[in-house]
Parts: sequence; structure tokens; C-alpha cells
Amino acid sequence: MAIWLNSDSLILVQGMTGAEGRKHAQRMLSSGSKVVAGVTPGKGGQSVEFEDGVTVPVFGSVAEAMAATGANVSVVFVPAKFTRGAVIEAVDAGIPLVVCITEGVPVKDTAEFNAYAQQSGTTQLIGPNCPGIISPELSNAGIIPASITGKGPIGLVSKSGTLTYQMMFELGDIGFTTAVGIGGDPIVGTTHIDCLQAFEDDPETELIIMIGEIGGDAEERAAAYITEHITKPVVGYVAGFTAPEGKTMGHAGAIVSGSSGTAEAKKVAMEAAGVRVGRTPSEAAQIARELLAKKA
Repeated sequence: MAIWLNSDSLILVQGMTGAEGRKHAQRMLSSGSKVVAGVTPGKGGQSVEFEDGVTVPVFGSVAEAMAATGANVSVVFVPAKFTRGAVIEAVDAGIPLVVCITEGVPVKDTAEFNAYAQQSGTTQLIGPNCPGIISPELSNAGIIPASITGKGPIGLVSKSGTLTYQMMFELGDIGFTTAVGIGGDPIVGTTHIDCLQAFEDDPETELIIMIGEIGGDAEERAAAYITEHITKPVVGYVAGFTAPEGKTMGHAGAIVSGSSGTAEAKKVAMEAAGVRVGRTPSEAAQIARELLAKKA
């Protein structure tokens, strides 16, 4: 089992004819993902040649690509100014999952296409400004390195791309059902809570790791949700214990005001919900090992 992405996932890449789209489409193919189409307006009827003799057709629209190939996942690699239109097009086509990798998307645009996806009732949006989603040995949609981990019983949701990779590497010998990088922008499509519930419902996920960061109240809201709805053990880590107050740190959403949004405040909220919180990624990984050993 896995959440949202599995061996039946057929991926189209919006922007596959661009440098980034092409590079990461190759990486997805090399990791075993089924990349079946590219979408670039005005370039329908072309194709892109990849390693090992793989040729992927390009279509002029998401709807055309879905009709021709049965694609059910879109990975968006288009420039920020075109991202709103690309996501809305994918939602209008009725694709079940959109993974938006693009960074630097205006918050107004994100708010609009996120609301549009939610109102559709058919499309799960991950991102923007995220590394994507991977279900190891099944499929990989985005830019997460596939070689750093294998399949296993841990579910991972993270705001940070690099911390997603680090946690997957640290626990690579145990493995993951699915790892989701939700992105660090102030507004994102899929939240910690969405992933927590999906992992709770997944029979093969035995433990959940939740990585947050300073700024906002997403982790506090997730902690409240865990108290009411999550029965599986959850391990947490919050990036930014040493961050100075009042400064934007990396992600657009990572800004602290007073005591609100600090790593310590989030740690307290998570621990009150029964979450074991590490002060470093390695400590969080060690806690996960200990909890899984107790379950064995």
C-alpha cells in the first residue's frame, strides 16, 4: 500500500520539453515511474527521447494527454508565471493528483488555484514549491532522489525538501510507504493533516514522521488533529530551533513573530498531543527506530 501514488500511477509532465521538466522526467523514468506523456501548449504531436530508447509523446493539453494515455498524475515543471494556468488546466481535465514543483509562485496565484482544486472535489494538489511525492519501489512524482531509501513501514510528511531527503536517508534501511514533501510556502495544497489522515488509513504504514518548520500554525493544528484522530505513533521534528525572531528563514512561510510560530512552541504543542519530538533530524530518526523496535 501507499498513499496517492502507487504502481498504477501514470504520470504526465507539464513542461516536459523544458530543461527542468526533461531532466526530472528522465530521473522519474530511471527510478521506475511510468511517465506516459508530456504537455506543452503548441508542441502537441512532438515527442521526447529519453535513455534506454524510451520515447514519450508530447500533447498540447492535459485533457488530450489523459485521453490518449490514461494519465492520472500530473507533475508541474512550468515557470512561476504560468503555474496558475497549468494547475487550473489540470484540474479542469479532472486529473486525480497534481504535484506542483515550481517555486516562486505568487501567493495570490497559489490561493486561487488551491481553492479551485479543493472546490473541484476531484484533484489532490501537492505543492507548490515542493519536492513531490515518492512511494519507494512503486512510483516517484517529482524531484525526490529514489535511490536513498526502499519500501518499508514509515510514512513521512515534510515541509522541507532537504529534510525529506535526510530523513529518508537516515531511515533508508527500514524504508517508507510514502514520503510527501508538501512545500514550505504560506499556502500549500496538501497539508500535514491531509497526510496524517491518509497514513492513518493506510494499513501498511505503522509509524508517521512529521517534519515542520518555524512560522505559521500548521504544526499546532496538526497536533490538535493528532489528539482527536490519529492512533498510530507519530514522531516529529521542527526545523528552526536556533532561528532569530522576526526574520524570514528560507521558506516564505518560515517567519516567527514573538512566541507564535517558534520551534519550541510547536514542540510543546506536538508533545502535548503525544508526539515524540527530536531536536535534530538524527534524534527524530533514532526515536522512530526505537518506537518501531518496540512494535516488533
